[in-house]
Amino acid sequence: QVQLQEYGGGSLEAGGSLNLACVASTDPLRPYSTQCMGWFRAAQGKERKVGGAAIDKDGRTMYEDAVRGRFTISRDNAKNTLYLQMNSLKSEDTAMYYCAADSTCLTRIEGWSRRDVYNYWGQGTQVTVSS
Repeated sequence: QVQLQEYGGGSLEAGGSLNLACVASTDPLRPYSTQCMGWFRAAQGKERKVGGAAIDKDGRTMYEDAVRGRFTISRDNAKNTLYLQMNSLKSEDTAMYYCAADSTCLTRIEGWSRRDVYNYWGQGTQVTVSS
């Protein structure tokens, strides 16, 4: 069982930056470095999580069109930590941000934005951007 905990959410004005972090618990059966990871977000009042960005076990990154060029996903395997650097934030980026892990990297075949393929999720961290 992998547990994920997000950090770094907050409230800020449009144009600002935030850096989210997601720390994964250690699981010797599923080394963090072998997992594919993603950041999803759910707009306020909506349950549906939309893929924002993902990074596979080889470091290849993928982005939703709405965030490409403004957000950067990265990982530190030595710290079991996933990051999302968010720059030039807009009011439409306001959402709950969730970290997700695909322990078998099936998303490399099924598609990084397939929510149902990720088998572990964090509780989320709220990001609120005011215009």
